[in-house]
Amino acid sequence: MDFRGASAESLEALRAEVAQAPASALANLGAELSAVAGLLRVEGRLRRMVTDPSLAAEAKQGMARDLFGSKIGKAATGLVASAFGRRWTAPKDLPNALERLSEVAIMKSAGKDTARVADELFAFSRTIADNRDLRAALTDPGRSVADRAGLVETLLKGKAHKATITLAKQSLAGGYRDPSSALAEYQLVAAQVQGQGVATVRVARPLADDHAARLAAALQARAGHPVHLNVIVDPEVLGGISVAIGDDVIDGTVSTRLAAAGRQLAG
Repeated sequence: MDFRGASAESLEALRAEVAQAPASALANLGAELSAVAGLLRVEGRLRRMVTDPSLAAEAKQGMARDLFGSKIGKAATGLVASAFGRRWTAPKDLPNALERLSEVAIMKSAGKDTARVADELFAFSRTIADNRDLRAALTDPGRSVADRAGLVETLLKGKAHKATITLAKQSLAGGYRDPSSALAEYQLVAAQVQGQGVATVRVARPLADDHAARLAAALQARAGHPVHLNVIVDPEVLGGISVAIGDDVIDGTVSTRLAAAGRQLAG
């Protein structure tokens, strides 16, 4: 999700409001914000009305309280009212922002287990990538969201953190292209919540703990902030390591060096 101009400013202000919510309220807050985001996506007239810059902020905030005050909690009602009263670059940015705030709240609800949630979301995304049948089942438009969510619950219940399961099910609907795109974005949200960046590491064999720690320290020194490692074991790299942090790619794999040598010989 890309937020620019007034939408980016509004989102940052709302993130600060989420940060003030009691830890005990974060899980419910996340679920309720997600529900409101879903409603706004369906109700185009309402979405356009509450993002109309010609309407007074106070009137739109009052509308939020009238519509949702008896249906969601106090914290969510206050945050939705605040969101309705702010300026948005495009109407679609409002439900997208509420969805992002939902992700932040759910991630924060994990507390000290946030890193575990990030790892579990990454592992689930790799499971989807590696399993064509599962990928097809989770993106099948002929299956209801509730049916697909039930499949996710079956796969993860008793094996993953509650926040992981909530977000995995949330990835099935919303403003993302598909569950894999949503899960990738959730990992970035987890990193931001922890004040970290994310590095995707490809290796031929699993990294030993001490090697992973040294790599994380080196990447932290390079990036200027802590870095969370998402490690993909890919036998096709043969040896060496490839690291991607955003658009910055450090590729030292044997397969890449062999390919480069081949091109030089062909030339």
